[in-house]
This record gives sequence, C-alpha cells and structure tokens, in this order.
Amino acid sequence: MILILGGTAEARALAQRLDDAGRPVISSLAGRVARPRLPAGETRIGGFGGPDRLATWLRDHDIDAVVDATHPFAARISASAAVAAPAAGVPLMRLERPGWTAGPDDDWHRVPDLDAAAAAITRHGARRVFLTSGRQGLAAFAPLADPWFLIRCVDPPETDLPARHEVLLDRGPYTLDGERELLERHRIDLLVTKDSGGDHTAPKLDAARERGIPVVVVDRPPRPAVPTVPTVEEALAWLP
Repeated sequence: MILILGGTAEARALAQRLDDAGRPVISSLAGRVARPRLPAGETRIGGFGGPDRLATWLRDHDIDAVVDATHPFAARISASAAVAAPAAGVPLMRLERPGWTAGPDDDWHRVPDLDAAAAAITRHGARRVFLTSGRQGLAAFAPLADPWFLIRCVDPPETDLPARHEVLLDRGPYTLDGERELLERHRIDLLVTKDSGGDHTAPKLDAARERGIPVVVVDRPPRPAVPTVPTVEEALAWLP
C-alpha cells in the first residue's frame, strides 16, 4: 500500500500509474480546495493531526511507502512526514517538480516570503498588480492601499484583502494567449507569484516577459532532508 501526500499534478499522475498497474494507493489531500481534482485509487481528505498521529495512521493502515508529492509551499505536512515516516518504519521519498529559472529577458525579483513580496510591490511603485500566490497568505497584501490587485485563486478568499481589488476564480492549466489577454485588459504592471514550478501556470511568466513586466517571485520554503526526485518515472522506480 502506497500513501501519496498531495493533490498536485505529479501526485495525480503517480496515483494513476499505480492504479493502472493494479497497485493499491491512497492519496491524501489537505482539503483546502472546495472541489479538488480527485486522483485514481482511494482518497482521504483532511489533515492527520501532526507527526505522531500520522505515524500511528501509517502503522494502522500497513503503509509500505510514502511519497510526499505536496505543493512546494506545503511545508507543514512535509515536515510532519519527515518525522512520522521514520518513526513508523516506513520509507519516505519526496516527488517535487523543479522550480522556475529566469531567462536573460526576464525581470525577476526573488523574495523569501509573502511579507517581502508585499514590500517589493511598494518598492516598485506598482499601480496594477496581478497576484497569483493563491488564497493562503493574502492578508500580507491587505495593508497596501494604493495598488489595484487582480487576485487569482481557485476558491474565494476568506481573509482580509487589499482595499482595491478584483477576485478572479480560475484554475489552471492556463494558456499563453489567455495570460496575454489578462495582462493587457487589466493593464498589469507587476506580477507576483510563488515559485511553484511546472507547466500549468508558467504561461503568465512568458506573457510578463513579452510585455516587459517585472515579476516578484516568492522562493520555496526550506524542506526536510529526505530523498527527492523530480519526475513520476523516478518515483515509480524508487517505490518498493
């Protein structure tokens, strides 16, 4: 029995490959999205209650291996898994897509967290900001009174927001033409994003490059030192 943590595209692809091969798999989703894309195989939704309870759950469900395929910014569950899996005697591996890399024509400004991203908006004197950092942590931008924000997320935000904003509920993958149209229609002069990596949300970076728009990129949080692979194929090769 394989436990996959996370609902990323890589997590769903791995679950599909295992299910197609007739291997039992359970995918655990955090439950932060109202209508998640459910993977193949068995699914559970919600947290475990910390590393001790996760370790107990692994033992109780006879889990043979854990693949942490959570979002690059889901630091809490990764930290719990890094403690729980060894405690339960279960091998753990992280499946993480590579981050984005700026090209010679990109105007990127890397920051360590969302608070620093909010400060960067002020430094740039941005007037119209495309905010694509997800709905978690949007309160960091609420104190900014002057810029107008186009806030894109999957579900409606449930926190304080900037005074001047529009919420766009949408889910990737996105297209380059669609991102071009958004930037032009809303007269965007700064893009804020997390370094999520992958192809599904990368077109906004291409559109920003074309228009010469600066991009504030929030770096990924530190991860526990566990074996890590970047592809589903390598994850399959690692599994017992």
